[in-house]
Amino acid sequence: MKIAFQNENVTLWHGDCREVIPTLQGVDGVVTDPPYGVGLAAKRAKQRGGGVTAREGSYCMEDSPEYVATVVVPVVNLCRERFAFTVLTPGTRNLWKYPDAEDMGCFFSAAGTGMGRWGFTCCQPILYYGKDPYLARCMGSRANSCGQTYPNDANEQEHPCAKPIRMMRWLVNRASLEGMTLCDPFAGSGTTLIAALETGRKAIGIEIDERWVEVARRRLERWHAQGRLDFGTANNEGNPTP
Repeated sequence: MKIAFQNENVTLWHGDCREVIPTLQGVDGVVTDPPYGVGLAAKRAKQRGGGVTAREGSYCMEDSPEYVATVVVPVVNLCRERFAFTVLTPGTRNLWKYPDAEDMGCFFSAAGTGMGRWGFTCCQPILYYGKDPYLARCMGSRANSCGQTYPNDANEQEHPCAKPIRMMRWLVNRASLEGMTLCDPFAGSGTTLIAALETGRKAIGIEIDERWVEVARRRLERWHAQGRLDFGTANNEGNPTP
């Protein structure tokens, strides 16, 4: 394992999160989007006005129930043991493989967020483990779900399962407090790390695949240099309301 990018606010590790997590200090909690995949062989997107764009490539990711049960869930349990809270988006196909959560929310989009076995999937679940940082500090209740049609800026990323930046910005805001340090053990292309920086958090990301480490590193360097991404801002402008 090695550090691929680091400054005073963010660290990106290239390595196996099962090896890195036990070495971490000062982490308040976890916000992550584990690799659940859908066996993608290409990245396709429907365009308004008709037509479909496709980028062929080696996008297949391990998404079997066995992989989630034997690799992803042990990482989730490790995070639950070490950190005060763990919040993740598990996808729908292997949702039941995850440990019972303290609470469950969702991202809802009537326009659909992908295809499921019974048609368009309009709900992406969110699992909450541990204590709500807001309630733990007597800061009042907040919605555990968000209904919003998001610009599909995720298609601008090379990663096959990148989340829209505004979606992850909402989740980071909901799951943590400003000034906290978050860990993303499945960092992918770095969207959660960018969302943490944009909302005044610090972040530690871990990614095992060198392809996505390089993509995340470039995004972090660009954000560090510009203070923004092309489709995001350094503040919460455009942040969806729960």
